[in-house]
Amino acid sequence: MTDKCCSSETNRLQDNTCCSNQPSQAVGTNDTENCCKTQDLSGDVTSSCCGNDKGDTGSRTTNNTSSCCGVSKAEPEIENDFSPTGQEVEYRVEGMDCPSCALTIEKGLRSLDMVQEAKVNYNTAKLKVIANEKAPLNEVENTVNKLGFKVDPIIQNKNVRTYDVEGMDCGSCAQSIENHFKNHPSVKDVNVHFSTGKMKLEHDNSVDEIVSEVSKLGYKATLQTNNRKSQAKPKNKKEFGMITFTGILLAIGFIGSFIGIPASISTILYAIAIVVSGAKPAKSAYYAIKSRSLDMNVLMSVAAIGAAIIGEWFEGATVVWLFALGTALQNRSIEQTRKSIRNLMDLAPSKAWVRAGAELVEKSVDDISIGNIIVIKPGDRIPLDGEIIEGETSVNQAPITGESIPVDKMIGDTVYAGTINESGSLEVRVTKLVEDTTISKIIHLVEEAQEQKAPTQAFIDKFASIYTPIVFLLALAVIVFPPLFGFGEWGEWAYKGLALLVVACPCALVISTPVAIVSAIGNAAKNGVLIKGGTFLETAGAIKTIAFDKTGTLTEGKPKVSTIQPLTISEDELLLIGLTLEEYSTHPIAKTIVAYAKEKGFQARRGELYKSIAGKGVQATIDGEIYFAGNLKLFEELNVPLGGVNDKVSELQLEGKTVVIIGTQTVVMGVIAVADTIRPITVKAINNLQQVGINQVVMLTGDNEGTAKMIAKEASVSRYFAELLPEDKVEAVKQLQKEGHKVAMVGDGINDAPALATSDLGIAMGGAGTDTAMETADIVLMADNLEKLPHTIKLSRKALAIIKQNIWFSLIVKLIAFVFVFPGWLTLWLAVLSDTGAAIIVILNALRLLRVKD
Repeated sequence: MTDKCCSSETNRLQDNTCCSNQPSQAVGTNDTENCCKTQDLSGDVTSSCCGNDKGDTGSRTTNNTSSCCGVSKAEPEIENDFSPTGQEVEYRVEGMDCPSCALTIEKGLRSLDMVQEAKVNYNTAKLKVIANEKAPLNEVENTVNKLGFKVDPIIQNKNVRTYDVEGMDCGSCAQSIENHFKNHPSVKDVNVHFSTGKMKLEHDNSVDEIVSEVSKLGYKATLQTNNRKSQAKPKNKKEFGMITFTGILLAIGFIGSFIGIPASISTILYAIAIVVSGAKPAKSAYYAIKSRSLDMNVLMSVAAIGAAIIGEWFEGATVVWLFALGTALQNRSIEQTRKSIRNLMDLAPSKAWVRAGAELVEKSVDDISIGNIIVIKPGDRIPLDGEIIEGETSVNQAPITGESIPVDKMIGDTVYAGTINESGSLEVRVTKLVEDTTISKIIHLVEEAQEQKAPTQAFIDKFASIYTPIVFLLALAVIVFPPLFGFGEWGEWAYKGLALLVVACPCALVISTPVAIVSAIGNAAKNGVLIKGGTFLETAGAIKTIAFDKTGTLTEGKPKVSTIQPLTISEDELLLIGLTLEEYSTHPIAKTIVAYAKEKGFQARRGELYKSIAGKGVQATIDGEIYFAGNLKLFEELNVPLGGVNDKVSELQLEGKTVVIIGTQTVVMGVIAVADTIRPITVKAINNLQQVGINQVVMLTGDNEGTAKMIAKEASVSRYFAELLPEDKVEAVKQLQKEGHKVAMVGDGINDAPALATSDLGIAMGGAGTDTAMETADIVLMADNLEKLPHTIKLSRKALAIIKQNIWFSLIVKLIAFVFVFPGWLTLWLAVLSDTGAAIIVILNALRLLRVKD
């Protein structure tokens, strides 16, 4: 049996198996044997602990990772004995699951000319690199990523800054900006993410220079500050004013040609319109060509200039006007998806009232330390995570967990930043700094998820990168070869070639997937569900079977006294003896009986000579007589006459209850039954899952067959596996996969980690305040209930459907445009309209995901 404790983020064929028959511990503990899941094309799961697969590997890290390849020797700490003659950088490495992984990374980095030395310590998961002065360190990260691991600088380079970029309306824009800065002498590293509109730069020059460089490309960059409150972005009235102005020029010229205005006047109006609307894309095109990018600015600029050269001034003016209008509309539409994250940032207040002696002082949350006492008034949003030390209230936790009903809070309870204090005034001791709050982690995880490419998006981007240059060359061939061989006039074929050039822009196609994924992930986050990447969104949409851990997932996880059956004494006397016997036991069942008795107002008698009987029960001497509380086996060994107790115990066990017998060495005095109850939401959630297309709902439990059968019937699950140890749950998941099912596993993210990791999709419950759950699972339900799971599956399926719609729509529009080019039916303005119009339709279609409700 092999497990894994990290999740592959792709479904590529991988088979690096170096750790068989090594049982895996739970992810998130301090001692973890880490094996990586890979999935072959048939769906069979293999195990890998080398981590150096070619595919992108997501990681689930722990504090103390032991080898799953049988290597137990501790490696020495990273030595500082090599002489640093260049720049020294230390990284945290995620995804290493045996020492051979460390060796792989070292060899890979030492092959780089810029790297003088590389040392990896497997035990501490640290990488230290000595590189040549002024060498681009992004090569180090790229190399490690290619080897299948993830690295983050332990000390963030002060020269790395994040900018918001406005004006990008497809992935090719981001690529053009990246290519431009890769050739800039002051820039060491650049990453631009179209979906989130962010650019991360490592640069030595000033911020103003970077902003200026971005403006040359036709976009607007703004440096992000520590102020998490998003600034309302003003509508670009100047841009729409210019579009209106050129549209008027275009209309006057067109109408004038019918009412006798000289053609030269119309041509001048068209030329002005081309210059005014085309200046920005032409400038961007210049820098794109300089950066060896073939983006839509290049294609549109060439088409407009070419139209003017062959005398089609109206066509050229229409091209640039439609392009400018389409770009502005696309930008405005895409901003709707990016707002989903900015709205999350706005949830937590930027200031808080801090108690300083007898006074209240208003401070920025950035200046508040752990242990400070903050005061939250009724109706206010809670600014930081903390523990209530004074007051009682109801808190609306919908921004974090998606729960619609406020949760009662009292002294000792945890509250989260961004949630709303409904009623009473509170004093809260701060437990987390602003950057570590639950809402901050949610924002960080969602942003990371939106920046990751889903398999479909990666395929489309690769397709577009091949498609565009091929069509560009085809357009040139159409312009040159037919007239060269006497098959028509140069002007005629030049016009067709220019139309074909516009068709070469794959804007709608490359937008089709990322906008849908960003919208879906944003919607999920707003509803208390973290989907940690497009890969997992796509996987969730294909799931047909869901396996649930029973305890704490389908059930409350907190047993309650359900039956009290006195035989020779009164019910109160039975409870009193049970309380006295169980008071010093640490067993969960004993604690349940004690809590129940104390709730009823009973106080334990004086007992002596307490003794725990391993696996059977407890005993104590009360008023000189020995009493016992335990299972049937204990009383059988004591040779106590059982009478009809056997039948009563069997009956209760068939109902899914755990039975505690109470008596002496001579008589059974009664039985107390304890049961774990089904969550109120469980049955409704499972019925809703079946309604959204889940064919099989499976329960995994360590309970006996009778209990499992009873709970399964009550919860309406279609299948169950009983009497499972934690490692057996992994085998149950593998069995379902071998039967051909794509399996999602739902658990608490800690005890169920091996099964979560083995499944095709790991879903953890109760992520709010639980760092381990947020780190280990592919999808996290922030609330500790199942009500959001059907919504997640529904949203994922809707996203998959919309992605397919967008891709097919984009391809069909391009195909029709291609067919219309050669008969001469496709005019230049119609070609632009087909491209920008299709892009806008694709974006609007994806935006529907923001409005998907439970």
